[in-house]
Amino acid sequence: MGESTEMGSKIMTALLQQDIALLTELQKDCRISNQELADRTAMSASACWRRVRSLEAAGIIKGYAALVDAEKAGLGFSAIVHVSLTRHDRNHVDTFISEISDRREVLECLATTGDADYHLRVVCQDQGAYNAFLDDFLFRLPGIANVKTNLVLKEIKLDTSVPV
Repeated sequence: MGESTEMGSKIMTALLQQDIALLTELQKDCRISNQELADRTAMSASACWRRVRSLEAAGIIKGYAALVDAEKAGLGFSAIVHVSLTRHDRNHVDTFISEISDRREVLECLATTGDADYHLRVVCQDQGAYNAFLDDFLFRLPGIANVKTNLVLKEIKLDTSVPV
């Protein structure tokens, strides 16, 4: 019984070739018109529109965004921050996740295995702004045991596309 349930969920989450083509094109340019998207994916405009709406409804397409060059926008400081909690008390974890989720300078927060519990990608104006982030926010959260910072010297690859 477990096998058929697992198999059914794999089939339901499998993407059709049309879906993959749509997702690939939308990840290149989400501002493309429906007609142009249909042309690029060899679909009719109405079928294209229905498939995109279906991908949105299924949560496969989570949203659309403009990609901003942080440095050109005045956010020249970037760091990877490794955070360890003192213990995994549910209250500390919930507070940490809630507070981090509200911080605009935290672009990513990943729960990981290894030496640190969480890895953050933080972008801010300069070192002073980062120090304020640490002193006025991160170090004041309950349950923080250790914070290590790696400064980003140069971005080699930064991609938001999922390899569908």
